[in-house]
Amino acid sequence: ADLRNSYEKTKYSHACVARRLIEKNKIVQVGIRSLCQKEADFIKKKNLRLFYARDIVGREEWMEEAISRLSDKIYLSIDLDFFDPSLIPAVGTPEPGGLGWYETLKFLRLLTKEKKILGIDVVELSPAPQDIPSSFTAAKLIYKLIAYLTAI
Repeated sequence: ADLRNSYEKTKYSHACVARRLIEKNKIVQVGIRSLCQKEADFIKKKNLRLFYARDIVGREEWMEEAISRLSDKIYLSIDLDFFDPSLIPAVGTPEPGGLGWYETLKFLRLLTKEKKILGIDVVELSPAPQDIPSSFTAAKLIYKLIAYLTAI
């Protein structure tokens, strides 16, 4: 969930990104599959609503709820660990049970129609030189996002 207060003696680790964001911003996290006890305690203490993969994979009703929790103008950060590793295995933390391609595209299409996206980042791709499918899939995701954002 990247909600740790610190990791490996720094507050600015990849495992702390969401925690830093929550300090100043409203965020929505989708596709969470694992977290440590400290993260679970923080979620409970702050009464955060996370969209866990186990609750949303294969369903669509969560999409509107997730979008409705966002401001009108948003920054979109996509951690490729979000996907099931059968789709993109070359990530920092390949965790089974992630979301699939088509449900992700459906969510992103809805999101880009309903919210003004001010910026996007796509992170955590970590391919070996011979791992062309992971890089291709990440590039295609970015291509799709650009297409959704520029659609008339």
